Amino acid sequence: MGMRVMIVSSEAVPFAKTGGLADVAGSLPKALKGLGCDVALAMPLYRQAVEGGFDIEATDVEVTVNIGLHKIRVPLFMGTVDGIPVYFVKQDEYFDRGCLYGTPDGDYFDNLERFTLFSRGLLEILSKLKASYDIIHCNDWQTGLIPAYLRSIFKSDRTFNKTASIITIHNIAYQGLFPVANFDITGLPKDMCTAEGLEYWGKINLLKSGIVFSDLITTVSERYSKEIRTEEYGYGLEGILKKRRANLYGVLNGVDYEQWNPEKDKLIAARYTKDDLSGKRICKKDLLAEFGLKLSIKKPIIAVISRLADQKGFDILSKGINQIMKMGAGMVVLGTGERRYHQLFNKLAGKYPGKLGVKIAYDNTLAHKIEAGADILLMPSKYEPCGLNQMYSLRYGTVPVVRATGGLDDTIKVYDKRSGEGNGFKFSEYSPSAMTKKIKEAITLYRDEESWARVMKNGMSEDFSWKRSAERYIALYKKALKIHL
Repeated sequence: MGMRVMIVSSEAVPFAKTGGLADVAGSLPKALKGLGCDVALAMPLYRQAVEGGFDIEATDVEVTVNIGLHKIRVPLFMGTVDGIPVYFVKQDEYFDRGCLYGTPDGDYFDNLERFTLFSRGLLEILSKLKASYDIIHCNDWQTGLIPAYLRSIFKSDRTFNKTASIITIHNIAYQGLFPVANFDITGLPKDMCTAEGLEYWGKINLLKSGIVFSDLITTVSERYSKEIRTEEYGYGLEGILKKRRANLYGVLNGVDYEQWNPEKDKLIAARYTKDDLSGKRICKKDLLAEFGLKLSIKKPIIAVISRLADQKGFDILSKGINQIMKMGAGMVVLGTGERRYHQLFNKLAGKYPGKLGVKIAYDNTLAHKIEAGADILLMPSKYEPCGLNQMYSLRYGTVPVVRATGGLDDTIKVYDKRSGEGNGFKFSEYSPSAMTKKIKEAITLYRDEESWARVMKNGMSEDFSWKRSAERYIALYKKALKIHL
């Protein structure tokens, strides 16, 4: 039997998703299973999952969880995905809601109670089932209490005697901060509410809990693992991360090439390969029609698929877009985010009819059509822990122009026309001028058909499969077990 691994996440595809965490939590278990691990997944039973038509069934297992002074009954539901068992922690008062973490007006007021119940409830369930795992792999602040529970309340529980814990930081800007007066809700010993534990500038910090008490910490790219140890990117946790740097590793997220592959993608107008790119031209015509762009097929199309927020570079994009529009390229923008950017880009679409297409939405089918039909993908992020779209784009022969940060810096290699090596373009300075200069370089190369074909094929030859990432995780799981034991 292979290593027993429990992946714990607050969201996972196909059951519930708000962002890239769900993609990782849905894809990694499958890759680990393919390498011989005995894997399970655990998450809350949200309304999204209940209404999604999945085969999720009640079990006769139920535990009681203390949340402050309240005792709350928590039944276990079970499902499967790709043959992998999924533990669903059910509690309708907390999880039967329209959104996962909050509404557009802000976070839910009781998120501390919700994710305390999820974390502690799962461990109570595993204890009751005597279900031992070698590794409990936590993800982000919503699961940050689990390593602390394993070091305290469940320390003498034989179920977890040989269980090591890992936490993966997907975005350190989101930490799970709550009033220190609410610490009792967690049920943790008082001596854990110190500067060496969960306490953080008069609050409690659930991500810090995971960082302090887990056996090993990972984040989603090698570059980001270094960036978060600096004041600029650490969001106040750089000190504790420096302290734990010997046990901090970067593991690049993978791509599910069953879903993101122009050779087999059923959502695009025509399929194509790096040896026969003729289908990409058909996809480009389809994209022009989709957005109503009145451009020659010979003009480059720049794509942005993103959350519309400052973090994703929309502050410098909004300042540089007029200059980009003068370069003779078309542009398509897909995503949702801050209302001010919704309004601005809808207004810009009116200013540049037939040249700039904007859709304010989350639309998976359109995202595939854009990856296949565009020539250039723009990701000018202020910071980017990993990024997935640049890796999708490489496989689709859509050349990335990115800012050299986090996973963008790890995955994009600058194209060198003399050697013919490299897969895209990147700039370092976070400014509209640095961004537009690099876009101009890309457009200039686009006019050189032979060189452009080379950079496209270089990107399409890259391997960012989950198998590679899963192999790295298995090596780190073994390291965590040695640390723990």
